[in-house]
Amino acid sequence: MFTKNFKELSKKNVDIAGGKGASLGEMTQAGISVPPGFVILSDSFDRFLHETDLFQAIQAELNKVNYDDINSVDQASIIIRDMIYDVLMSEDLSKEILKELKKLNSRFVAVRSSATAEDSLVASWAGELESYLNTTEKTILLNVRNCWSSLFTPRAIFYRKEKKLTNVQVSVAVVVQAMIESEVSGVCFTVHPVTEDRNQLIIEAGFGLGEAIVSGSITPDSYVINKKDLSLMDINISQQEKKIVKCLKNGVKWINVKKGEQEKQKLNGREIIKLAKICAQIEKHYKKPQDIEWAYKDKKFYIVQSRPITTL
Repeated sequence: MFTKNFKELSKKNVDIAGGKGASLGEMTQAGISVPPGFVILSDSFDRFLHETDLFQAIQAELNKVNYDDINSVDQASIIIRDMIYDVLMSEDLSKEILKELKKLNSRFVAVRSSATAEDSLVASWAGELESYLNTTEKTILLNVRNCWSSLFTPRAIFYRKEKKLTNVQVSVAVVVQAMIESEVSGVCFTVHPVTEDRNQLIIEAGFGLGEAIVSGSITPDSYVINKKDLSLMDINISQQEKKIVKCLKNGVKWINVKKGEQEKQKLNGREIIKLAKICAQIEKHYKKPQDIEWAYKDKKFYIVQSRPITTL
């Protein structure tokens, strides 16, 4: 077994499913509305490296790196990532991935890296590794390898050195999840990120796919909610001229928001409270403040990721 469905995973499985995969499994088990998916377990990556003799080759490249010279890090990254691209994964693994993909019955999936270091380190790897949206049956095997190789971007190589992980076995699982073509999406912090007020929850919302907000490319609406009685304390509406949508050719593209909609509030009062309830439920489940990514389509909210807020 190289894969596990979200239904078979929980927060105890960080070692095989990575932080992201374990969290999605945990929320699925808790009955939270998560788009269906599965995880290609980290053992698959480790097996791929050993079967293809890449493990020693990669180690040899990393040992040559001069961390004071950015060109040396870039060079190592290019060589290592090329090695991973050039080698095909074993037939039994690729067959299992395609079989699980068929079961999802979703034309487009998001393929995301999910790092597996010790628990305390997993959260901090957030944002270091790559994701590929709107992946199809044609591109899934390539994008799984892209996710694996993103463990060796220049940033990730530096990060490993900085966190003294050069001798620690860091592996990567890959999350494959049905894509929600969201009309509105965003993030929620279950504690006010600026004032650190634990009685307030903040929701940020924008039109289109969530990558626009996560990457900081747009200024979202923000809504402040009192967690005690779920009352709306503050609404801040931002003008949005562009949004990210799905496109067949390379996954996603930017398009203009219609003139009449640019200054519109992204979620109405009822929707804000409905989402706040779900996010408060997730925080209660995990017993600690959460940073949550969500999507909204056809009058339904989906949770695509939740991780602990590490900055408080």
